[in-house]
Amino acid sequence: MAVPKVNILGTEIAALNLPAAREATIARALSGQGGYICVTGAHGVIEARDDASFRRILNGSVFNTPDGMPNVWMGRHFHGVETMDRVYGPDLMREVIDLGRERGLRHFLFGGKEGVSERLRNALRERFPGVEISGIYTPPFRPLNGEEAAEFNRAIDAADPHLIWIGLSTPKQERFMAEWAPRLPGRLMIGVGAAFDFHAGLVSSAPPVLQRAGLEWLYRLVTEPRRLWPRYSRIVPRFLWGALGQVAGPRQDPHDDSTGTSPEP
Repeated sequence: MAVPKVNILGTEIAALNLPAAREATIARALSGQGGYICVTGAHGVIEARDDASFRRILNGSVFNTPDGMPNVWMGRHFHGVETMDRVYGPDLMREVIDLGRERGLRHFLFGGKEGVSERLRNALRERFPGVEISGIYTPPFRPLNGEEAAEFNRAIDAADPHLIWIGLSTPKQERFMAEWAPRLPGRLMIGVGAAFDFHAGLVSSAPPVLQRAGLEWLYRLVTEPRRLWPRYSRIVPRFLWGALGQVAGPRQDPHDDSTGTSPEP
């Protein structure tokens, strides 16, 4: 299934909405082609703008969902894709797990703090009766060593999942998926970050009205100011300034990676 993409500050973002992303994800998982899908908001776009290796990781994914209204607004108003809408990680996870029950999808959970994957598995089984969570793995807060990598491989072989949900953080989860995709042929990985905490009931999402207004970042900043202020104070103004520069400048081919290395206006 071909996925249309638009260029946002050098990163290819899928010009999809939630139903289309859900169907594309399920189709890819069932195809056995493997690879990885990234859930990418302004944070990921700015990280990729600063780091060419990370930009290549994002642009090497099956697709990057527009996780955040700024990406959606750029897709609609700059690229003219009126059907493009936000594909939020927790929403995509919920939809794929829900519909995947009738498609026979098997899921594996990788990530979270100690005990989170177990709590998430229980919550998903309670909310979606019949869902097949065939395995879980809680990694350390560092790269896997040789023994741990072998253990993870054995867990995947035993679980035989179609989908591996990665609940780390950006850019850690994207780097992990890019490294492991060649080692896990036929398995589709999806990096959904904080979706683990949301669906496990550990963190609350912003009200829908704030999400639609593109203000979820503000809600999260208010709830976790010490952790998120350094990130958002850097990302939000730089994304806005970069977007203004892209809108004001010449249109570029969405596959032209050189846009990611151009200086900001």
